[in-house]
Parts: sequence; C-alpha cells; structure tokens
Amino acid sequence: MSAPQVRPDGVWKVGKPLIGCRFDPSGRFLFASAEDHMVRRLDLRTGGVVGFTGHASWVRGMAFVPHGRPVGRSANEPPPGLLAAGSGLSQSAAPRPEPFTVVTGDYHGRLLWWRGDLPAPQFVWSAEAHAGWVRAVAVSPDGSVVASCGNDHLVKLWRAADGSPLRTLAGHDCHVYNLAFHPAGDRLASCDLKGIVKDWDWRAGRLVRDLDAKPLHKYDTGFRADIGGARGMAFDGAGWRLAVAGITNVSNAFAGIGNPLVITLDWATGKPTQLKPKEAFEGTAWGVGFLPSGAVVAAGARSGGRLWVWAGDDPASAAVVNVPSDGRDLALSPAGDRAAVACWDGTVYFFSLAVTAAAPSPRPVAAR
Repeated sequence: MSAPQVRPDGVWKVGKPLIGCRFDPSGRFLFASAEDHMVRRLDLRTGGVVGFTGHASWVRGMAFVPHGRPVGRSANEPPPGLLAAGSGLSQSAAPRPEPFTVVTGDYHGRLLWWRGDLPAPQFVWSAEAHAGWVRAVAVSPDGSVVASCGNDHLVKLWRAADGSPLRTLAGHDCHVYNLAFHPAGDRLASCDLKGIVKDWDWRAGRLVRDLDAKPLHKYDTGFRADIGGARGMAFDGAGWRLAVAGITNVSNAFAGIGNPLVITLDWATGKPTQLKPKEAFEGTAWGVGFLPSGAVVAAGARSGGRLWVWAGDDPASAAVVNVPSDGRDLALSPAGDRAAVACWDGTVYFFSLAVTAAAPSPRPVAAR
C-alpha cells in the first residue's frame, strides 16, 4: 500500500481557538467548535456560516443522526467546493441538504440535540448526561442510538429519536476519553485515561473484553498526575482495526511533553501495533481516522501542527505534512477524500487526499 498524495486545499478562518471539527454524513457541511463555547457550521458549497449557540462551556463531542435514508455523496456527484484560498467555491447550485440531527456535548456534562441541516439553528432537546466533561459522542451505524462518555467514568446510551436514556455502561475506573461504534453495529469500544479499551455488547449491557492501549498513559510521579487517554478513536470501514491516538513517553505531565502515538488494535485478536512519526516530534496526536485504502491518518500538535499518514504495516509514518498551527482535532470526509484539521490559531486547514479503495479480503471476527 502506498501513501496517498496529500495537498493543502483551503482554509476557513473562524478567529477563535478551535477544539473540534466534524463533517456531516453527506460531506456538505463542516462543524467546528471553539473556545467561545459556540459550534459553527460551514456550508462547503455556498460558504455560508451559521452559529449554534447554547452551550456554556467548551464542546469536544459532536456526532450526527441522519433522518430517513442514509446520506452520502454518490460516485457521480462532484464534491462540494471549499471556502478556500486558491480553490474557490463550487459554481453549481447548492441542493437542499439531507435532514440530520447533530448532537453536541460540553464540559458541563450536557448533551444538546439540534436540527443541523436547516438554514437557521433549531434546538430540539437536551440531556444532563454526565457529572463532569462530556469528552466524546458517537452514533450507532443505524442512527438509532447516541453514546456519550465523560469524566464520571461512565458510558451512557441515549435514544437518538427523543434523547431518552437507554442504558449506562459502568466499568471504567477513571475518565472515559473516547468511544466508537463498531461498523457492524453490535459492539461499542470505549477508551479511558489509562489506555484501557473496553469492548461492550451494548445491547446486552455486557462487557466482552478489555484491550490494551496502555502506552497512551503515564503517571507522572513528579507532578503526581495522570496523563493519557484516547484523544482520537476510529474503526476502519470493515471493522477489522480500531485506532486510538494520544501521547506517550511523557516526561512532564503538566506541560504535556511527550511524543504522539497511534495504536491500531486488530479487532479479532486484540493485537496492538504502534504507529509513530518517523520525525522527532514533541506533542500529542489529537485525532485519527482510516482512509478507504486502509491507511491511517492522524493530526497532532505542540511542536507546530502535523498531519501524518501511515500506509500498510509500516510503523514509521509514510507521509508527513506541515500544518500552520497546532492541530486540536482531525475530521475525515465521508468519502475519505478530504481532511480537515481544527487548529489553535482559529483556522480550519483543509487537505485533499488522493485515495484508492482497498481490495476486500476475508478477516476473522472477534469472539463474542
């Protein structure tokens, strides 16, 4: 597998330090959250920006519930244009977007539901979800269930249609940093501060097994503080691998001095593989995802911003792209042909990715 070509493809200047970003299920919109507690939506076809105001603290978790039929760009539909220096906006008329709900989670423990496709934001309902930060939000592949996790050591499940609580998954003994539904829909993975990944049969409320991503954690005896957790988490499209991203080799927990690390876990066997930048880089990997080819993409920050791409099983990054500012989150478009990095300088930097689909091959499934 060769590394894809990665090219800068525009910017969106928000003006406030950014925390997170996500493409909607169709790839038409990019949502970005900032330190002013606002979530903004950029229409990639028209350049229009809409603000979603209602949180009283930072928003890190964002996920989407499509309405009706699954949404996504067909193979014959051109990608949306970008509000971008050098690329310009698409000149085609912007069709009405497919309806969807966006669920956002903040550091006060609240989840908010919004109609995300309408010209003006429409608040739907809210839930007092966690005691402490909501660190991540995910939606099941069929769009029926929302999962959230937070500093109260819990994973909680909510009915996507009305926000009512479904189930609480207890078992972590520390902050739960991230979570992701398996593409098959029957399992949910969650990762905590200490790098313990739990595999849940969420319908039964049963813990199936623990997986090891412990290199993403350290207790700093000098500062008497833990540092770690999955700052990014994603399954590949087939559900064969789970990627978790964060920091390792920490020498100073207070300043966050260490090295970025991505661990991929073979979902059938639990075997971990460590992916590290081949360059000397000090900082944290703040987001991770898979391309259709199976290549792993991550963004990072501290010694400046970076975008790394690992192809195949090569533990050294096959491609390194400089990002003008510290990257705090990474989003991949639904088609896997575009990456967005939300940065500390208040700018989203877009990159185009020349992607190829991987040839499918039989893979074993994890024991149930």
